[in-house]
Amino acid sequence: MQMELSFKPKSPVVIEGFPGFGLVGTIATEFLIEHLKAKSIGKIWSDKLLPLVAIHDSKVIQPLEIYYAEKENIVILHALSSVSGLEWKISEVLVELAKELKVKEIISIEGVNASEQGGTLNTFYYTTAKKGSAFEKIGLKPLKEGIVMGVTGALMLKAEELPLSCIFVEVQSNLPDSRAAAKIIEALDKYLNLDIDYKPLIKAAEQFEEKIKGIMQNSKEAVSEKESKELNYLG
Repeated sequence: MQMELSFKPKSPVVIEGFPGFGLVGTIATEFLIEHLKAKSIGKIWSDKLLPLVAIHDSKVIQPLEIYYAEKENIVILHALSSVSGLEWKISEVLVELAKELKVKEIISIEGVNASEQGGTLNTFYYTTAKKGSAFEKIGLKPLKEGIVMGVTGALMLKAEELPLSCIFVEVQSNLPDSRAAAKIIEALDKYLNLDIDYKPLIKAAEQFEEKIKGIMQNSKEAVSEKESKELNYLG
C-alpha cells in the first residue's frame, strides 16, 4: 500500500472516516470537504482496493483520497471504497502520515450501534491525546464499553504511537445515517471551532447521503455484473 502527497502540511489535525456502520465516516468527511473547501493533495493506493472511482464536477474522485483545508490546517482522509481486509495496512500508512507530517492529532470518526431505537443519538469519545476534558466540555461521554473494529480499531491498538482521538456516534441502522453524521459534524465543530452553519446541516447531510447511497449501489451493481460475466464466461 502506497501513499502519494503533492503537498505536506505542517503539524495539521488529521480527520479520517471510512465506510463503516451507517456510512457515518464517509458522509461526515464528505460534508467537511465541501464545507471547508478542502483541496485534494494526494491519495492512498493499493491494487487490492476495489477499482471504483466517483466522478464529481468532471473530476475523478479516488477510492482513498487525501484533502487539505488550508485555513483550518486540517487534513481529511475520505474513503469511498470498502477497505475490508486492508485495515492493518491502512493503519500503518496513517501512522507513517502522522510521523511524516508531525500531526497534532488524528481524529477517527465512527458509527456504533444505538442502544435504543428512536431515542437520542449519544456521542462518545476515546483519546490518548489527553483531550478528555475538552470532549466532555462539549457534551461527549467517554466510551467505557464497546467493540471497535476496522481501521479505527487497528489505530487504537497502535495508540502508543499516535496522538489519537476517536469520536463515536450511535447509529439507528446499517443504512446510511445522515443524522448520525450530523452529530459527528456538530462535535467536530465545537471541538475544532470550525464555525459551521447548522441551519442547512441536516438537509445537506441528507443530500450527501443520497449521493453516497447511489455511489455504493452503483458499485454493488458493477461488482455483481462483473461476477455474472465471469460466471457466464466460465460456463
